[in-house]
Amino acid sequence: MDKSSKKWQIAPGLTPEAEKTLANFQQPLRQILFNRGYSTESSALNYLAAAPPPGSEPNNLLGMGEAVSRLTSAITHQEKIAIYGDYDADGVTATALMVQVLTALGANVEGYIPNRFDEGYGLNNEALDYLKERRVNLIITVDCGVRSLEEANHAKNLGMDLVITDHHHPSDELPQVISVINPKQNDDPYPDKNLAGVGLAYKLALALIDSEQKRGSFQADAIDKLDLLDLVALGTVADLAPLIQENRNLVRAGLNAIRNPRRQGLQALIGVCGLVPRRVKASDIGFVLGPRLNAAGRLDSALAAYELLTTQDINEAGRLAQQLDNQNRERQKITREIQSRAEQIALSEDPDTLLLFAADPDFNPGVVGLAASRLNERYYRPAIVAHQGEEFTRGSCRSIPEFHITNALDECEDLMERHGGHAAAAGFTIQNKNLPELIARLRQIANEQLSDKDLRKVMHADLEIQLSDLVPEILEQLEILQPTGYGNPQAMFVSRELKVVDHRVVGRDGTHLKLTVSDGWVTYDAIAFGQGQWHTEMPLFIDLMYTFEKNEFNGKENLQLNVKDIKPSNSD
Repeated sequence: MDKSSKKWQIAPGLTPEAEKTLANFQQPLRQILFNRGYSTESSALNYLAAAPPPGSEPNNLLGMGEAVSRLTSAITHQEKIAIYGDYDADGVTATALMVQVLTALGANVEGYIPNRFDEGYGLNNEALDYLKERRVNLIITVDCGVRSLEEANHAKNLGMDLVITDHHHPSDELPQVISVINPKQNDDPYPDKNLAGVGLAYKLALALIDSEQKRGSFQADAIDKLDLLDLVALGTVADLAPLIQENRNLVRAGLNAIRNPRRQGLQALIGVCGLVPRRVKASDIGFVLGPRLNAAGRLDSALAAYELLTTQDINEAGRLAQQLDNQNRERQKITREIQSRAEQIALSEDPDTLLLFAADPDFNPGVVGLAASRLNERYYRPAIVAHQGEEFTRGSCRSIPEFHITNALDECEDLMERHGGHAAAAGFTIQNKNLPELIARLRQIANEQLSDKDLRKVMHADLEIQLSDLVPEILEQLEILQPTGYGNPQAMFVSRELKVVDHRVVGRDGTHLKLTVSDGWVTYDAIAFGQGQWHTEMPLFIDLMYTFEKNEFNGKENLQLNVKDIKPSNSD
């Protein structure tokens, strides 16, 4: 893929009607609000206030009443409760949250997180047998379980009750359990369908606390609901739940909790990462804290991340934070190695293939999804990276908007043991003997759907602006857009005909580019992560697409451009 091959799209200007209704907002905020679909003053104010949608009370979730009633009975009779989570950051934070709340309410509770390598995703019968042996009567799933029909029946046969909380898309048939809490299920009236697993766990916790307060429980009165929001923010952002509607409200409140951390493990993790607590943003969760919480489950067991978030011992917190940081460094190294090898395999037969596929027995199954994401980003093609075992191959898929990867897998379902996902990402398990046929079919589908497409990534900008108009006051306007991230991106600008005053590569491997650019009136520093290849062929005049930010280094603050793409001027 050519380094300047991305397509730029700049949002159209405001309509005359929007100019009037948004007149109380300054530019460029007015344009940015309009680009995000807020064309009236009231809708814009609700967005900026991060107000949750009407009807977002926990009891509006289908199945909430039954779940609270069963939990209340279990607490009263001291039945043993297990919180069954997932091994990613969303599942780990949701497990920690529920265990924290139930412990405070006096429940007999423990957390259980399956091992990715030994047990795989979601409920499994061996784990249910183990929990039965531990005399568990009630299992609450978080971030998993909505498609576990067979496992739910197994739990029932063992005499254990099951409450499922899960944000993944359910199938047509739901498990036969005490309660299913999932706003995506049919006829659920809850207004926001985008809560993460930890968001749903938080809703269950709120409903339970309110119920216990009405019963006169002094333990419930002692719980500070705000103490849970740090976990909600961590899991929501790390799981790429869209930062719109209620998620935006929850993450904004959760970031306030993270900036004043009370949780020993979170304090330790922030310290190990070199972050300043009061400056933590959603992007720090997405790129710094979240990957470290996920690293444990990708390389070994996610229990280290769970223990970090639940320990009250300062020394243990420090040890676990350092362990996660070390594991994340190892995860990065493994990802680079798998990406390099997968690239060789995928392109060996056909450098112009429209679907990248690489399978190898040495690929770490916990990291193949990250490697697929990197190939997908680099080549703008659907990418599949898989671990090939003795009998089965387990693959992770990442795709582009032009190719619905799960629909493609659906066309090949006769070959696979199981598969699932959505338009942009999916996974599958297949017997090795069927793998060549699967590759051939998927490539045929890709050729049919993509051969006549202009396969270049489209990058969207909010507006074109002169560098000399990029005044510091704009940062104040951008700040009220926070939290930004998936579904609510940072404001993106384009400036053209900038003279390159200076440029050099930076970073351990020389993969990043440091720039100084000028429009003849003002000069700005810029950083272009992952774009060090421009250093040897840098034009004198360039166009930049970037975000505008404040950078702090060695105790000093300066304004800089965070470059997302570079084009030689007059190249379009």
